Amino acid sequence: MTPIDRWVAALEQRHLANLTRPELTRALRALSSCYVERREKLTSGAALEGAGKRAAFALFYGPLHFLTVTAVVRALLANEIPIDTILDLGCGTGAGGAAWAMACATRPAIAGIDRNGWAVQEANWTYKAFGVRGHAKTGDVIRNYPITQLPNYPILLAYTVNELPDATRGALLDRLVQGVRAGTPLLIVEPISRRVTGWWPEWRERLGAEGARADDWRFPAALPPALRQMAKGAGLDPRELTARTLSKLPQSPKPKAQGLRPKDPRP
Repeated sequence: MTPIDRWVAALEQRHLANLTRPELTRALRALSSCYVERREKLTSGAALEGAGKRAAFALFYGPLHFLTVTAVVRALLANEIPIDTILDLGCGTGAGGAAWAMACATRPAIAGIDRNGWAVQEANWTYKAFGVRGHAKTGDVIRNYPITQLPNYPILLAYTVNELPDATRGALLDRLVQGVRAGTPLLIVEPISRRVTGWWPEWRERLGAEGARADDWRFPAALPPALRQMAKGAGLDPRELTARTLSKLPQSPKPKAQGLRPKDPRP
């Protein structure tokens, strides 16, 4: 059994103790609808309201994000960069930071932060489940982590920026531009949909001016059986793992060709 299979099995045991499969399926459908049709509610934390949605997020979207970030990190060769600590801002359930750490031969520590207390607890559990050194705490990505004052650790923002209010997103971009200019490594992972990332062209332009690269990615979706079963039950069919990234990493090695889709020059 692979580490992610063991993790998913542990997640099922953790979150299905008080939830039936039909209840999980309904919650996953509702959560998927929130992401697709009612995104305006995400800034208020609607995705994690109620035990059902939290379980669906942890059991389905967490592993999906883990697989996607793993593929991105390997394609960018970010797993070959010597890293002491990953700063996972908006860490959610810890899947993104754990994915990067697990892809490295020498696993770095993870310092996570998220505004949601339940997500922070889940992130700390995730780190322990994978056996990586990590600690997440509750906080705000702007007030608690002034980026220009951080040690020169890589910053990860995985599926975080699209859920921020516009004002917070703008303030974060200003901080990130300053941080990258000062030499802070950065990896931003977001959904590929333009409807979700209407702010992307500005971020690509401003961070690109500081040397960041922009990529769109499509990878085969080799989902664990448990995830395939959950997806099928909820009417989902993730045949590909897709993402778009902005990255400024030390020495910025050329990515592996497999899984890379050429950048779309349009906004």
